[in-house]
Parts: sequence; structure tokens; C-alpha cells
Amino acid sequence: MHYTGTIWRPPYEASSLLLEVTAGCTHHKCKFCTLYADLPFRFRMSPFQDIEADLKEAQKRYHYFYGRKATRTFLTGANPFVLQFERLMKIAELIHQYFPEMESIGGFARVTDVTLKTDEELAALHHAGYDGLTIGIETADDEALRFMDKGYLAADILKQCARLDWAGISYRFFYLTGISGAGRGEEGARLTAAVCNRLHPTLIGANMLTVYPDSGLYQEIKQGNWKEESELEKYREVRALVEGLEIPTEFAALGASNAFQLYGVLPKDKPALLKTLDGIIDTVKEDDLREYREHLPHL
Repeated sequence: MHYTGTIWRPPYEASSLLLEVTAGCTHHKCKFCTLYADLPFRFRMSPFQDIEADLKEAQKRYHYFYGRKATRTFLTGANPFVLQFERLMKIAELIHQYFPEMESIGGFARVTDVTLKTDEELAALHHAGYDGLTIGIETADDEALRFMDKGYLAADILKQCARLDWAGISYRFFYLTGISGAGRGEEGARLTAAVCNRLHPTLIGANMLTVYPDSGLYQEIKQGNWKEESELEKYREVRALVEGLEIPTEFAALGASNAFQLYGVLPKDKPALLKTLDGIIDTVKEDDLREYREHLPHL
């Protein structure tokens, strides 16, 4: 299999067939992000030949490792959904050629990737198997989105994800706890919940901001332009997000950035989640949470 650099995938894609079609990120401007800092965006050098070779190899290996047929493919890279419609359709054609049983094709996507497709193209991509995209919206706090240079605002999240809803393409959101900065976390959470309540994400996954020295955000902090939330403030922010969500969806905080792992199905599990968060806020010490954050080698 051809892979470039570190391969990042969500926890829920653990058993998916990981297929590289792009490497790196098209945006490369988010101040907090270091995941793809040394990897410029590119489509495969010999794209369809390499993809076809990987699919042939996966035919032999996937069943051996997992003991079952592959039913889902996860396209690797920071935002493979940015590819032109024709390329995405060709990739889907190859996947179904070598894995006729494949039910869905997912991957990371930026909000701005959706703008590049017409409504008709989105519908065709859905029929070709594209579903379950993972979108790192991070927040719906416009002040934070502007400062972090995400390249879109809350109105764009609403508009583009509503188009995905219309096309039948499901999606999951990543929320970045702490992105609004000290004193603004709970407000950012409430703004995000309000946007999510107007859409249909099947999952909202919360990850906690960890600032690394090689990030642009670290330099902003050194220059006094931004202040990080305390760790307990981040948990109050997560609580505000859960409390504000009124839609049926899964909520998860399962990544390594979270000192405490949380999962529930809303609205059924909201009281239990809030009780757990209250317990953390009331009993866990800031110093212990900070020690966890400072000793986190990478996400």
C-alpha cells in the first residue's frame, strides 16, 4: 500500500479500508494545527495507477487481517473531498470494481470543499457511495474562526452542510474545545450548539486544543495576542456544548487529547453526560489536568 507521512483517521474508522488518494492539506493556515505542517498537499503522483495497485493489494490483505469483507473505505489525507467531481467519481468506480460489496466511502473534508461541487454533483457522489464525511468545523464562533484563519464562518457551515443534508451525504463534526480562548469557551460552545441544532450531524466529536511549540498559535500566545483556557474551563465548555445540543446525535470525546473519555447518544444520555462532566469539574484538580496536557506528545 502507498502511504505518505503519518496517516490520521477518526477512532470510528478503525476497521475501514484506508486508501490514500491525497496527502497533506489544501489550506495549511489554521494557527493551531501541526498535523500536516511538513506535508504539502498533493494528489497521487500516478494517481489512478497507484490507487488501482493499492486496491489490488487490499483485495488480498483486508480479509486476512479483519476476517470479513470490506464494506467501508476511508480516503486518507486532510481533505480528499476537495478533489474534482470527476476524480472522486473515478475513485469510487475503482473501489467498487475491486470491492463490489463496498457500501460507503468517507474521508475528511473541509467546509470549503463542499462549495466546489454543484448540488447535482453532490447527489451523484452520494449515489456513488460517498457518505459519512468527517468535517472539522472546530467551532461556530466567528471570532475564533477568523482569528485561527479557518477560511470560513458559521454561515458557511450552515449553508454547505445543509447542501450535504439535501444530497443525502451524512457527516460527522469535530469540535475543538478551547479554540475560542480564555473567557470565551462557553459562549463558543453555545454558538456551535445553535448551528448544529439546525443541521443533521450523525456525531459530534469533541477534541481538546493542545498547543504545540511549532504552531502559529504558540507564537500568538508568546506575543500576548491570545490566551489559552484553563483545563477546567475547557470542561465547562464541553458541558455547555452538551447542554445546548437539542438534536438526536452521538456525542463523543474519545481522542487522546481528552483526559476523560466520554460517549453518549443524545438526547437519551444527556443527563448522564452532564452528571459526569459536573463530577469532573467539581472534583478534578486543574494541576492534574494540566499535567496530562503538558505530557501529551501528540494528538
